[in-house]
Amino acid sequence: MQATVLRISAVIGVISRISLWLSGAGLVAMTVLIAWQVWGRYVMNDTPTWTEITSVLLMGWFILLGAAVGLREGNHLSFDVLLYVLPKGVNGVLHTVSDAVVAIFGIGMVVYGIQLAAQTWSNTMPLLGISGGIGYLALICGGVLMVLFALERILRRAVGLPTYRFGDDVEDETEAAIHGGA
Repeated sequence: MQATVLRISAVIGVISRISLWLSGAGLVAMTVLIAWQVWGRYVMNDTPTWTEITSVLLMGWFILLGAAVGLREGNHLSFDVLLYVLPKGVNGVLHTVSDAVVAIFGIGMVVYGIQLAAQTWSNTMPLLGISGGIGYLALICGGVLMVLFALERILRRAVGLPTYRFGDDVEDETEAAIHGGA
């Protein structure tokens, strides 16, 4: 069972890396657009108006993709003081409960994101001329990734594998176990 979970984790790891790269590319693109907007406004005296709304759309993508990856890698905000004084078995249960709550939250993001996208799909974003529902696709995608990554953490814990927490190098462990015949 562990070998199957490790293979699943390897595939999810690829999805996570792609999400992280897309998030980083979105951050760089937004930075370039904002610089272009400032240059146009203060140097050229001709503000490119479409850059602001495009930057906001990009920000939604890189924040939500990055948050999902942060969840998978255990870099998300958490309050773990209580966990240091509880027995190790209780810690695993509380981490699983936490991951289940995150998965439920992600499902909410998907469900309500779909509703928001559907309700605004016929609207047109000024200056861009694209559907207003596109702004909610990042919410839906981020929610799907959060559910996927939370379920992976629960599954790994269920079969006795470590989860990604606080900078642990589980990715290398997963790769070694897959290629080493674990």
